[in-house]
Amino acid sequence: MKIQSLPALVMVLALAAVAWFAVGEIESAHAAAGSKGVQGAHLRIARPTDNLDPVVAFYRDGLGFELLTSFEDHDGFDGVMLGHPGAGYHIELTHERGHRAGRAPNEEHLMVFYLPDEADWQAAVDRLVAAGHAAVEPNNPYWNRQAKTFEDPDGYRVILARYAWR
Repeated sequence: MKIQSLPALVMVLALAAVAWFAVGEIESAHAAAGSKGVQGAHLRIARPTDNLDPVVAFYRDGLGFELLTSFEDHDGFDGVMLGHPGAGYHIELTHERGHRAGRAPNEEHLMVFYLPDEADWQAAVDRLVAAGHAAVEPNNPYWNRQAKTFEDPDGYRVILARYAWR
């Protein structure tokens, strides 16, 4: 950009200073409020299902998720939100009336839970088995090492890994 006069240069510099100050003020306000952007966000994993009741039972009874809330015919959708109090995530399962969701596209649609405590891991595996869900062969052989793979009624996979993430 070529500035033709001193007043124009002064104006450009003044606008740049205002912008610099505003950005600094916004960043300071976010920092003061404890904002971490996406790093501080709560994660919702949402997906459709044609088998709402059996899928809810898999996560509730098999994995011990708690029912956080549910809704019926909300703009044509029925659904539930399942999670664990204090966890940074929850799952939402929905059924759109009059529409077919279908099954998982393939065996690599995974949710992985890392359970480094041997007793916690075994209890989670035992709970799924007691709820009538047998472990399945993972598509990726990596998950055969210190992990068990289970499949929900829609074909989505849950892996219980017997080690810590990282």
